[in-house]
This record gives sequence, structure tokens and C-alpha cells, in this order.
Amino acid sequence: MPGPVTDRKTGPAAGPSALMSRISIIDNGMLTLQAWGADHICKVCIANSGSCCRDCRNLSDGVGCQLRNTSCTAWLCGFHKYLLYEVGQLEQWQAFWEQVPGQDYREDFTPEQLPIKKALQRPKQTMDHLGEALAADLQDMARSHIAIGIILTLREKLDKNIDQFQLEEKDQKRKLRIKRKIKVLSGDFQRFHFLLNKYYSDLAED
Repeated sequence: MPGPVTDRKTGPAAGPSALMSRISIIDNGMLTLQAWGADHICKVCIANSGSCCRDCRNLSDGVGCQLRNTSCTAWLCGFHKYLLYEVGQLEQWQAFWEQVPGQDYREDFTPEQLPIKKALQRPKQTMDHLGEALAADLQDMARSHIAIGIILTLREKLDKNIDQFQLEEKDQKRKLRIKRKIKVLSGDFQRFHFLLNKYYSDLAED
């Protein structure tokens, strides 16, 4: 039998079980998030004092992250989680990172090489306009709402409800209620929902 395919650069290697480098895993995660436009959302959060990297020792002022790790790459804020939830990619994202050991708070003890069975799939075409649209909706909310911290409060509510939706397995009525609550929380995302509907319409035609 042939041995596992070794990935020496960036992205998932071919084969049922591929040996990937820790750096490749991180790069693959970042490229996947960028493909959905998650970086646009980060800019809005940071502008509204919601940076998840605040006070991290690896963050250089005016430059950015100096030592990205598997833990920070795998972690999703409420908005990123919502984005992947709506495009049907949240479960595969989580399944991919469950294979990666050694994740810790703002650091990792992940081996430099490790076998990966479930590859992280990116969209065939760049779909960053979805994240960009969500970011524009969030920016409008920040401008129009009087309440201070509306963006950060919404981020935490989405995060909590999506987690509850995923954890609920037996009570289907409760699961449906949580899903409706997520829909209400995201009701102001008009640009995003317009493009999301178009995205699913295009998928149905392929």
C-alpha cells in the first residue's frame, strides 16, 4: 500500500489520510476564512473596539499578529461562526480542527507534522463578497443604533445561540426555536441575506 501523501506547502494534500505541516494547517484555515470574506468582518469589529486579539503578546501595534497558531486560527467569533453556519460550512470547519491537537489559549503545542483525514474545503470561487456584505450590514448597525456596544452584544448572542443550536440533538422543537432566534438576531443583515439567497440559487442551478 502507498504511504500517506505529504503536504509540503499550503493547503490540503490529496489522499484519504495526508501528513500536513502545522504551518500548512494554519495557512489553509486562513485562506478558507478569507475565501468567505471573514477579514472584512474583522475590520468592523476592530473599529468598534471588539478585537479578539487585544492584549495578546503576539500582537504588534500597527503591524498585526506576529505568531499565528492553530488555536487562534480554529477559533471563530460569533460573526464568523454565523457566516459559516449560513453557508453550510460550520460543521466541516469544526470537524477539521477537531483533528488538530495541542490547541491552547492564544498558543499551541501542535506537532510540526500530523495526519489529517478530513480536508478543509474552500469554495471553488472566492465568495468574499458574502463576508463583505455582512461587514457592511454590521457597519450600518453601528452607525444607526444609539446603544453603545451593539455590535459586540450581537456577536456574543449569535455565538451563544449557534452553539446551543449545534448542541441540541434530542429536542427538535427547541432546536427550531433557537434557529428562529438566530434568524431574528440576523434580521438587519439585508445585504448579506440578499447575496446569500443568490448564492444558494446559483448552487441549485449548477
